[in-house]
Amino acid sequence: MGVDLCSLCCGLLREKEIHCPPNCTFLRQHKPYQEKRIIAKKESSLSAKELAEEDILKDERMAWLAFHIEAPLAELAAKSADFKDKDVLLALEYARKKVEKGQSALFIPDEKPGPINEAGEAVYQSIEDCRYEKKIIIPGETDTYQKEEKIKCLDRIIYSVRLWAKGDYEQRRYLEQLFEQFDRLKDLTRQKKIIMEP
Repeated sequence: MGVDLCSLCCGLLREKEIHCPPNCTFLRQHKPYQEKRIIAKKESSLSAKELAEEDILKDERMAWLAFHIEAPLAELAAKSADFKDKDVLLALEYARKKVEKGQSALFIPDEKPGPINEAGEAVYQSIEDCRYEKKIIIPGETDTYQKEEKIKCLDRIIYSVRLWAKGDYEQRRYLEQLFEQFDRLKDLTRQKKIIMEP
C-alpha cells in the first residue's frame, strides 16, 4: 500500500521515522547526501592535544571495550570489500545514538523503531554483551560498562576513523590499519606459551 508524502515530509522523515523501500527513487537519489550529512554533522569532541595527554585506550578496561566495538567492524569488512570507512563511521554513529538513547522504560504502542543499520546493530550488540573480567576475580564477578564509558569509547574510535580516513571515507584506510592491528594481536596470542606448574 503506497502513501503519498509531500516533499517536505519525505525529506524530514526519510530513513528516520519511515522505513523507505530500497527501490524508492527519492531514497536512492538522496541517500548519499544524507550519509554525507551524518559524517560531516558531528566532529569528534576529542582534540589531538587531549588525545596525546590522556588516551582512554591506554586503560586496559577501555581497550577491551574498544576491541569489542571494532571486532564486528573488522569481521564485516573482511567479508565484503564494499564495506568502507564511510560504513564504519555510519555504524559507529548509529550505535552511539542507540547507546545514548538507552533502553526506554516506556512502551509506546504506536512507536515504530527507526531504520536499522545492520553494521551499527552488530556494534551495539557487541557493546551490550561486553563484560570486563577483573584481574582478581571473585567467581561470577564481571564488570559492566556505564553508558558514559560506552559513549566515550565510541567517540574515541570515531576520532580514529576520521584521523585515518583524512576526509576520504570511500576508502578503507582505517579498516586496513584495523586489520593490521588485529593481525598483531593474533601473532601475540600465538607467541604466548602456556607454562604448567610442576
